[in-house]
Amino acid sequence: MRPIGKRALASFFNEAYRGSPPWDIGRPQAEFVRVASGGEIRGRVLDVGCGTGENAIFFAGLGREAWGLDAAPIALEKARRKAVERGARVKFVLGDALRLDELGQRFDTITDCGLFHVFSDEDRRAYVKSLKAGLERSGTYVMLCFSDEEPADWGGPRRVKAEEIREAFGRGWKVDYVKEARFSTTFDDAGGRAWLSSVTSI
Repeated sequence: MRPIGKRALASFFNEAYRGSPPWDIGRPQAEFVRVASGGEIRGRVLDVGCGTGENAIFFAGLGREAWGLDAAPIALEKARRKAVERGARVKFVLGDALRLDELGQRFDTITDCGLFHVFSDEDRRAYVKSLKAGLERSGTYVMLCFSDEEPADWGGPRRVKAEEIREAFGRGWKVDYVKEARFSTTFDDAGGRAWLSSVTSI
């Protein structure tokens, strides 16, 4: 999927959630489960681009104060319903990932499962600025995105190079790691090739 404008992007995802999009696997991504087990999900957590809430609900189950933000109302309706059914305390909010300052909140950890790779270059720069506004000083952004290691003819979202991630988080950030990972979908439970990144605000 080529990067598209913000409004068109929100509309695309909202319509996708009328059904069951391939990234909505009905459980948290295994990479985030592993990251959490290693103690990297700290304090107050915001899952940005939370979709139907699987990762945020998982973080709440670990005893974290968990928030989820998405621009797709249909996704949030599903997320809130899941949280009630599972007895999870998560605050789900409709919002713009490029304007996290509008939340009036700061978080110790912000997670992102499949949002970074949908942005155009211009919106990517705005997103990085927005993340800075949403994180506490020394807060951490943990992100899973599709990798350029997928075949060139692969028809999924924009593929990202490790170097692009490092370049996006230059001044004002410390890149803790960018490492090979897997992104599970309903098409491929083993997962497409991805990058798992951790970046700290400094």
